[in-house]
Amino acid sequence: MKIAVTSYDKDITGKIDRSFGRAKWFVVVDTENDTVEAHSNEQNVNAVQGAGIQAAQNISNLGVDVILTGNVGPNAFRTLSAASIKIFVVGKDVETTEEAIAEWKAGRLQEVNEATIEGHWV
Repeated sequence: MKIAVTSYDKDITGKIDRSFGRAKWFVVVDTENDTVEAHSNEQNVNAVQGAGIQAAQNISNLGVDVILTGNVGPNAFRTLSAASIKIFVVGKDVETTEEAIAEWKAGRLQEVNEATIEGHWV
């Protein structure tokens, strides 16, 4: 299973980025191979619009099964859901990618079934 975490940094000890579409990095952990890869989301950080959709498509192309993030907008939510990617919200008490994964593995993160914030242009 591949788990992606939105992060400000490109390693597992990096701080959680609370934004999905405009997150600086996606840290992807493959639980079957016990590998960690960082994927830049730089093209979407300052995008005028469409950042959530493009980020969601990129995550889908990586074969991610689960995303751990602080918030997800409606367009990203629809795109992730269409790709059957489960979305879990990371609370503000969780600070690093490593902590977020531990919380998810322990079953302490809540899966969301709708966007957690309004769209960028609402």
